[in-house]
Amino acid sequence: MNKIEFPFLLVSLTGKCQRFCLKFLLLVVCLLIITTGINIDTALAGSKDDRYEGNIFVVFAGNGSLVPPKQTLEQSLAEHKPILLTFYIDDSRDCKQYAVFISQTQALYGRELRIIPVSVDAIPPKKVYNANESGYYYSGSVPQIVVFDQSGKVVLNKNGQVPFEEIDDKFRQVFNLVPRDQSIKYQQRSFNEYSSELSP
Repeated sequence: MNKIEFPFLLVSLTGKCQRFCLKFLLLVVCLLIITTGINIDTALAGSKDDRYEGNIFVVFAGNGSLVPPKQTLEQSLAEHKPILLTFYIDDSRDCKQYAVFISQTQALYGRELRIIPVSVDAIPPKKVYNANESGYYYSGSVPQIVVFDQSGKVVLNKNGQVPFEEIDDKFRQVFNLVPRDQSIKYQQRSFNEYSSELSP
């Protein structure tokens, strides 16, 4: 009887030994990660930090159509269309939060104007810029917006998170639209209004 039980006991001890060794190795690996300071970044993007998570218009505004810009400033000025030139950096919390306003502006005016987002890191360093180059208008801080009318005249040049209403007011002047306080407020119909039109 002892001979039959011994191999069974040996097998069960070997299985327990293997599990113990695996748990021990896992514990050692976890301790190495903690003590050596290996950073394991999460896949969460935060708009309240200065970390790089990708292009701000794609990640935070959900608008990949803005990057890369379709035209240069020189080409857009030659078309005689209004322009919104915006300077940004992908790892700036202010730019991350402001990307939504640029996307909102494109939703309202995108067919009638050119929006040119310019990454400050992509501006070639030069001593002197021409008036048809984006570096000519960059003031040294981000976010910054520059609004041009149809003739290429600068009608708004501001740094910081300029409120959407201020940008909207400038474009209302450029396009000769009714001021916001006199215009009709757009509202979507509720689902019941749609279904009530179909019912007798």
